[in-house]
Amino acid sequence: MKKTILLIMISVLLAACGNTDKSAAGDSENTGNKKEEKVLEMATSADFAPFESRNPSGDIVGFDIDLANYIASELGYELKITDMKFDGLVGALQNDRVDMVLAGMSATEKRDKNVDFSTPYNHSGEMFVTLKGSDIKTVEDLKGKKVGTQLGTIQQEGAEKIKKEIVDFQLKTVDDGPILIQELLSNRIDVAYMDKAVADGYIKEQNLTGFADPTSSSPGMAVAFPEGSDLVEKVNEVLKKAEENGKLQKLKDKWLKNK
Repeated sequence: MKKTILLIMISVLLAACGNTDKSAAGDSENTGNKKEEKVLEMATSADFAPFESRNPSGDIVGFDIDLANYIASELGYELKITDMKFDGLVGALQNDRVDMVLAGMSATEKRDKNVDFSTPYNHSGEMFVTLKGSDIKTVEDLKGKKVGTQLGTIQQEGAEKIKKEIVDFQLKTVDDGPILIQELLSNRIDVAYMDKAVADGYIKEQNLTGFADPTSSSPGMAVAFPEGSDLVEKVNEVLKKAEENGKLQKLKDKWLKNK
């Protein structure tokens, strides 16, 4: 009897060991076959055509979107885009909610204190947009007028500087770029102060007019990252490659030329 019980116990132990080995092998196999997902989380503000905006289908498209997809592809990432208000983008980077920002963002000294920037990928400049027939043709003509800018942009900073140092006017800020044009067309502001590439598009679409700001020079648009991000150097290498192989120029021809 004792011999029989001993044999049964040995059999149970051997079976248990066999199942454990099989389970471990299965886990190892599953781990080896599991594909690691590399996701690059990017934030933008889709109200800044032709850099980023929504098409009739609701998809976010534009110069920055194509560039972001190129960067992600070159680095082996899947791109995930989050749309938010422009004045919340820097905060999203500071709180590590996203890996990078492409949103026509100028690499100003003020922003550079809170985030890291890539090398610039585009220079546009700024422009004052008015209704056709307007008597506002120079910076000096802004005196006493209502000037609108988008909240949190380099144009807001520029308008505040012009108002303080050159000519006094009423300054109004709005959340979204397209609202500026609505305000202008509705005569709630006299001038919209915008990025030149964006302004050119509205001027043609809405039969407006305007003039370039002679008082400032753009620091250039750049990709923004949380401080200390190891993506900065990698993205700079991709941007350099895009400049050398003509990819960057093709995007400019597609989205910025004659827009």
